[in-house]
Amino acid sequence: MFKRQKSLVGLDLGSSVVKAVELSLEGPEPVVTGFARAEIPPGGSASDAVAACFQAGKFKSKKVVTSVAGQSVVVRYVTMPKMSEGELRQAIRFETDKYLPFELDEVQLDLMPLKRTPASGEAAKGKDGEQQAVLLAACKSRAIDERIQLVQGQGLSPVAIDVDVFALANAWELCGLPADEVTEGEIKTAIALVDVGATRTSINVIVGGETCFSREINIGGADMTQAVARAMSIENFEAEAIKRASEAHELEVNTAIQPVLEDLVGELTLSLDYVEHHEGVQVEEILLSGGGVLAPGAAQHIEQSTGRKARTWNPLEGLRVDASRVDVEELETWAPTLVVAVGLASRVRTS
Repeated sequence: MFKRQKSLVGLDLGSSVVKAVELSLEGPEPVVTGFARAEIPPGGSASDAVAACFQAGKFKSKKVVTSVAGQSVVVRYVTMPKMSEGELRQAIRFETDKYLPFELDEVQLDLMPLKRTPASGEAAKGKDGEQQAVLLAACKSRAIDERIQLVQGQGLSPVAIDVDVFALANAWELCGLPADEVTEGEIKTAIALVDVGATRTSINVIVGGETCFSREINIGGADMTQAVARAMSIENFEAEAIKRASEAHELEVNTAIQPVLEDLVGELTLSLDYVEHHEGVQVEEILLSGGGVLAPGAAQHIEQSTGRKARTWNPLEGLRVDASRVDVEELETWAPTLVVAVGLASRVRTS
């Protein structure tokens, strides 16, 4: 009579903060049944922060999905002859030297055929016949093993290891945000999901509900914090607090972080111009998330400088929250920083 509830925790192992969000399926509907975050102090460890999260969050489940990012991860959008997914997996192993800076025996590989027609000036018909776009992702096995050991070391059960940029898209899909409808013959419109973390910014461009470009930029909120610390001659932890609640120092903070924002916007603009040129799409809107966009004026600056609509988005839009288990006010306060964690937990629908 009583169906067992299915729950999964998305564990975002950031460089300065660990965030955990639990989603549970009540029928077909995912519900937020747990949330916790723990900052990693200077000299502290991610393991301690994970332990603090699970102590505070009182989650139902010990099953987790976490992710990898950074230099250990490579994502490529490649064109291959049309074939079955099984044949693709065999064929790609002979092509990896073209696309990966790693030896094949050093990495774990995965791929996904994409629905869109190959772009970048390549015709749908190539010399080898019909072509298809393929998403290829690879991560050094050592980085995956380290993630698994960290999770298991806390008595948790890893269900999957994802990639940060793909978790953004999963969170966007979970929100049920509308995809742009495009009539044949028109330029396709796209959205850019941009998550500004502490040490890096992740970009995933979505067209027709499907990824067509992703990239990481090594600029983030920590660079803004350091800029404020230098400008005001204070310690980083003081600068971080002032950056988050800067009403009394808004002008000083805005002035200090301006060069960092300009560098970030420069790289972001290059990326969006590239994808528009090579994929034949038009990026109409930038959806911003991550702790870095909480800095005063960051979203407005990105909108003005890129010439595209930009707004901070809430990955919890449309999701019910179990208020008996979750501090709703605190959850809403940190919502823009939880996109990766929510995207990871969204696998509860398919796991």
